[in-house]
Amino acid sequence: MSTPTVTDLYERLYARFGPQRWWPGDGRFEIIVGAILTQNTNWTNVEKAIANLRNAGVLTPKQLVALAPQRLAELIRPAGYFNIKAGRLRHFLEWLFDRFDGDVDSAGNLSTHGLRDELMAVKGIGPETADSICLYAFEKPVFVVDAYTARILGRHGMIWPQAGYEEIREYFESHLPRDVQLYNEFHALLVRLGKTYCKPRPLCSGCPLEDWPRVSPD
Repeated sequence: MSTPTVTDLYERLYARFGPQRWWPGDGRFEIIVGAILTQNTNWTNVEKAIANLRNAGVLTPKQLVALAPQRLAELIRPAGYFNIKAGRLRHFLEWLFDRFDGDVDSAGNLSTHGLRDELMAVKGIGPETADSICLYAFEKPVFVVDAYTARILGRHGMIWPQAGYEEIREYFESHLPRDVQLYNEFHALLVRLGKTYCKPRPLCSGCPLEDWPRVSPD
């Protein structure tokens, strides 16, 4: 079998798993908060932290920016690294109020590249978080890359082992239409594959890509 294309990959995963209906969240701001909190933790814990914020009545930019740092950290404790993540949320809020007077929707008026660049300039927001915010909160056509994506593509010889985040993102974006829904669904499908089969110690039996060439010597 020749090296598969990204289109082959999408079609194979969609045929097996179907639509994933990502990203969970009620409105843009909640999605942004979730994208920041999900760094280095699982979504179940993020949901608990967001529920705490919602139950405390502070899940809006104005309410959250007025919250004492210690109280914010306490509320998001379930997400782990709560002091660090509280700081990241505050850095984001500082940017949002400095640039847009706290109006999340106004931030969406920036160009895709402009929004991405400004988000990555916020302390504590790296490319994966910035791209998640761009794609899921603002519906900008930016492909989100994560550890699952790099692992899957590397194991099947679709990228160089040394490929970095930007190279992988550009690989997807150069081989796919610039379509928000496609990027959304594809990223979710890759996460599903990574969690179910393409783990650090892979479960190849029954994997949708079981018959694909594999180059990684796990």
